[in-house]
Amino acid sequence: MTSDTKLRESICTLAKSMFDRGLTGGASGNISARTTDGGLLVTPTGTSFGSLDPSLLAHFDAVGRQIGGDSPTKEMALHSAFYDTRACGAVVHLHGTHSTALSMLPDTNPEDVLPPLTAYAIMKLGRVKLLPYFRPGDPAMGAAVRGLAGKRSAVLLANHGPVVSAKDLEAAVYATEELEETAKLTLLTRGLQPRLLTTAQVQDLVTTFGIEWED
Repeated sequence: MTSDTKLRESICTLAKSMFDRGLTGGASGNISARTTDGGLLVTPTGTSFGSLDPSLLAHFDAVGRQIGGDSPTKEMALHSAFYDTRACGAVVHLHGTHSTALSMLPDTNPEDVLPPLTAYAIMKLGRVKLLPYFRPGDPAMGAAVRGLAGKRSAVLLANHGPVVSAKDLEAAVYATEELEETAKLTLLTRGLQPRLLTTAQVQDLVTTFGIEWED
């Protein structure tokens, strides 16, 4: 089995796992991942995470030309913006219920949407930026990500859902799941005055694990 064949199968396996657990539904969500030769494998447009075919993933070469597979997600501008501004190996975009709900609430901090409830969200995501609403597929989403100059590994699109980049496919999926679970915790504890991690505890995590923590 070649490394790219394994990557194709991993994309489909992890996508189905997220679909089966209700992290994204219908034909929503998209994934892209770097191949060994610098190209990209991308989930096709209008397909369900529950039934992806490894052989039909859109395949792009290292200069961005499609060389195989079905038509890619309409959010290619969004994915490309992360690859062009960060040294990442995969990007995952979901329509998670709790994270999307958090994006709509007026008191969500646009510079840091997740309160410091657990260590793991900080370790896997750093600070998550809330971006404004864009029509799905609007190239302006990519421009908004480029405007961050690579300083955030994850963003939350208002009224839409999270987008997470990471060093590889597994890390991007796990970080996306952490974002959704932390958004759920945020909603469950809203108004209950939960004990947050202190500034010193957050700084200890940032220092110990070398976490990006841009203002």
